Amino acid sequence: MKKLLTLVVIILSVSYPFIVYFGLQSVEAKWLIPFLFSMLALRWCASEQSSERNVILITLMVMGTIIMLAGQQLGLKFYPVMMNLSFFVLFAGSLFTSTSIVEKFARIKEPDLPNKAIIYTRKVTMVWSVFFVINGSIACFTALFSSDEVWMLYNGLVAYILMGILGISEWLIRQQVIKA
Repeated sequence: MKKLLTLVVIILSVSYPFIVYFGLQSVEAKWLIPFLFSMLALRWCASEQSSERNVILITLMVMGTIIMLAGQQLGLKFYPVMMNLSFFVLFAGSLFTSTSIVEKFARIKEPDLPNKAIIYTRKVTMVWSVFFVINGSIACFTALFSSDEVWMLYNGLVAYILMGILGISEWLIRQQVIKA
């Protein structure tokens, strides 16, 4: 059941910019707010880590505040900003612990990581942290200053392409690090 819930959350998260964009073409923003909060609730239910659940609760509170202060449509468009901020907090925060988040992921596949791999995973965690700051900043810019079409294009397509490029690049580099 947890895997199915996680899959639903991933599908909803990836399709979120399209749902909001096309939803705003036909209904008022206030009718899409329950979708946003339901998605965050599902994300919370799918999460197994208390730190991730805490970040989701904070995101929920911040999103509610943005909606109340800045308006429903802008609040809806800030979801990608908040997700990037959340991932930044998770990744960068793990750098202040003995085990970075990327190292935790790596240990799932290879429990006995050599020291050079541990150093590498910390560097990758730093790279992803910087990526989330830059990506979140662009998402914020598109929410505040761009048309709905540009917001949807960046947050629904370009951001995922950039994540894919970074992920594939990291995988290719990791293969070289493993061989060395």
